[in-house]
Amino acid sequence: MNGLELSRAYFEAWGKPMLEEQFPDLLPQLAAGLFGSGSECFGYDDAVSQDHDFEPGFCLFLPGEDAVDRKTAFALERAYARLPKEFMGCRRAMMGPVGGPRHGVLRTGEFFAEKLGAADGVLTLSQWLTVPEQALAECTNGVLFFDNRGEVTAIRKSLVYYPEEVRRKKLAGHLLLMAQAGQYNYLRCLRHGENAAAQLAVGEFVKSAMSAVFLLNRRYRPYYKWSFRAMRALPKLALLAELLEYLLTTDNEGDLAQDKYDVIESIAADVIDELMEQGLTKATCGDLEKHAYSVNDSITDAAVRNLHVLAAV
Repeated sequence: MNGLELSRAYFEAWGKPMLEEQFPDLLPQLAAGLFGSGSECFGYDDAVSQDHDFEPGFCLFLPGEDAVDRKTAFALERAYARLPKEFMGCRRAMMGPVGGPRHGVLRTGEFFAEKLGAADGVLTLSQWLTVPEQALAECTNGVLFFDNRGEVTAIRKSLVYYPEEVRRKKLAGHLLLMAQAGQYNYLRCLRHGENAAAQLAVGEFVKSAMSAVFLLNRRYRPYYKWSFRAMRALPKLALLAELLEYLLTTDNEGDLAQDKYDVIESIAADVIDELMEQGLTKATCGDLEKHAYSVNDSITDAAVRNLHVLAAV
């Protein structure tokens, strides 16, 4: 049983009865579920994940104090704290996780403000361009068991993915970084005798290539340690994950350097094919830099288009 299944089972066994028996008048204001930080919110948890911040638990989301006062919220917190400390062989943590609580009673506005800087989830253009992508992933992952008020659902729906102009700006920046790091600087660093710098170039290429693939799939890229797992499940270009892993885990000695460069060009070609399939570029070559500027030129919002091409990465 993974963390999401454990959370739902715990809620159905203990959380839901507690709410119905002790807080029936509060139910119209509540939402419950599990999303946010942690591998279990993505469905990526395993036995290793249980070494920290893993427990039977769920989130109860409350609106602001104008709808639910502090006294009521405190009573709900106490009731949650009294729920069984062990469930299906898993114990609830006695200490809060690093970074703040992941389960329990949360104010909806405070949750989204902490993640995004916007309590209502309404982001300015600047925020869309700069808010960490993993934060957006954490606001839209997991599940809601119910949302009687509808507030949490509405915010999550508004955040489901980047506005198209923002997607293109981010994509243009990552394409340019792929060109600079992979197509241009990797072999040049080796010719300079800078093996470490060459591997840094590979790392930059891989990071931006992964970001480009997520953008082409219209999916948020999660926290880096789950990026490969998430990429392998994407509907488009998922097979590139194996090639990107090869680049990171292979050294640069002898013929391997040329082989790695050929892999870089192969990845670039596949990305360019998808750009053309989606009508995102008018360039007709294998140079990712030209495609980067073509994607940037396709942005209709002049304020976004005229920002530095790397402004959103």
